[in-house]
Amino acid sequence: MSQGSRPDRVGDQIRAELTALLAREVKDPGIGFITITSVRLTADLQLARVYYTALGDEQARRQSAKALARAMPFLRRQIASRLRLRRVPELVFHFDESLDRQERIDELLREIHAGDAPLADAPPDDTDE
Repeated sequence: MSQGSRPDRVGDQIRAELTALLAREVKDPGIGFITITSVRLTADLQLARVYYTALGDEQARRQSAKALARAMPFLRRQIASRLRLRRVPELVFHFDESLDRQERIDELLREIHAGDAPLADAPPDDTDE
């Protein structure tokens, strides 16, 4: 059983099912363009933290969060019927801010490198002579 821990495997299955359900079954227009980035389960498989990203501004993110909360009972029922688990974990949705943080880091690095570029083109300093 060296293919990873059970919570990881079940989390991957839940992520795949949620992705399919959100794409094909959930008709709530508030969902918008959501991508499930990861699902992390507790060791006892009772709680699933579902991380997602959504296109749009802060208002669109809030609408997506509300729509996910409305859809959660349906999503749990569907997961229960599709996956063979004794108990279906509680789904808790979290906006995945790691992508925003990564984008901010990339932006800061670009600014730093843009600030370095003129120095690289400057003539050498002749004050040592």
